[in-house]
Amino acid sequence: MSLFDGKKVIIIGDRDGIPGPAMAECLKGTGAEVVYSATECFV
Repeated sequence: MSLFDGKKVIIIGDRDGIPGPAMAECLKGTGAEVVYSATECFV
């Protein structure tokens, strides 16, 4: 059983850091459901 089993996750990535789709890819095997993923620019 994973910490993320059955959880819904919202991911906000950073353009100059880790983008949202990369974080979503890392969560694929955890049982989490990614309901929103975006990459934003925080200037």
